Amino acid sequence: MSFVEKIKYYKTLFCIILLITFVLIIYVSTLGVADISFGQSLKVVFEKIPGIGKYLYDDGVSDTYRTIIWQIRLPRIVLAGLVGMSLSVVGATFQGMFKNPMADPYVVGVSSGAALGATIAIVIGIEKTFAGIGLINLMAFLGAIATVLVVYNIARVGTKVPVTALLLAGIAISAMLSSIISVMMIFNRDKIESIVFWVMGSVAAASWQQVITLLPVVIIGSILVYFYAKDLNLIMVGEESAKTLGVETDKTKKILLVTSSLMIAFTVSVSGIIGFVGLIVPHGVRMLLGPDHRILIPFSALGGAIFLIISDTLARTLVSPTEIPVGAVTAIFGSPYFLYLLYKTKKKGVI
Repeated sequence: MSFVEKIKYYKTLFCIILLITFVLIIYVSTLGVADISFGQSLKVVFEKIPGIGKYLYDDGVSDTYRTIIWQIRLPRIVLAGLVGMSLSVVGATFQGMFKNPMADPYVVGVSSGAALGATIAIVIGIEKTFAGIGLINLMAFLGAIATVLVVYNIARVGTKVPVTALLLAGIAISAMLSSIISVMMIFNRDKIESIVFWVMGSVAAASWQQVITLLPVVIIGSILVYFYAKDLNLIMVGEESAKTLGVETDKTKKILLVTSSLMIAFTVSVSGIIGFVGLIVPHGVRMLLGPDHRILIPFSALGGAIFLIISDTLARTLVSPTEIPVGAVTAIFGSPYFLYLLYKTKKKGVI
């Protein structure tokens, strides 16, 4: 297959998966206590298209169903997709930067750092916005960027980041931050319900406002990461080789770290800690489509969206009307997969 044919193939495949994602969103919006058909959900979505929506209005769909689909289910599904997209793109970025397939925002501890920042914001009561900026997002960002810098510097040996050191540093810092959150919950019982939201991970409180807040961060962040896809490919081969080919490795890593931390900060601020998405999806895509980040990043974004939409649907429907935290569902899938990767790495003699 020539280069042109390969590019055409991947573009076609991406469009097909994008269409599948749209169909999945419509389908899962029909699942729940209210018995809503696929056609009714599709009509409600198309009714919202500016300019032509009024011509597609269907009197056969009740206002109650419209409210359930548009105000309750769809914001949650779309937000879950954005969260999954963000976590997967950051996971693929971390795996490329740290040159190990077991790095993700959860394992490296960035999610816990962002959650601690958000928890501090809740405890001291600065959840509102100032000058159009959500202060809880700002605190989550500061927590995320501080954590990734600490973990990276603890694990670094010269210019290299050994797998064992990275994992141990990330897990240790994450455990410490989780403990701090637990202590804060004990001393702030009136805020415990809000704090538990961050710890368990959920998109149950989703709204279109949250979608609008997260959407530009995830899209712009993903595009910026994709811009450095070629640099990530060269860094994966070797930093010294990358430098000889003109890549400013230190500058690239700093930009990617800040961008990734910002994405995770905003993601955690609306969903809490949802682990292992950034571990499972990029690694699965890498096995199917190869390690080229020009392919890996966009397909990881779609794969992450699909994975978390399905996980959240399971979380809200498996034991309906009771809900399972979506973070628990992703951990059920992710923990065994993480152990599998650890076993494979051990067999290769890397750790």
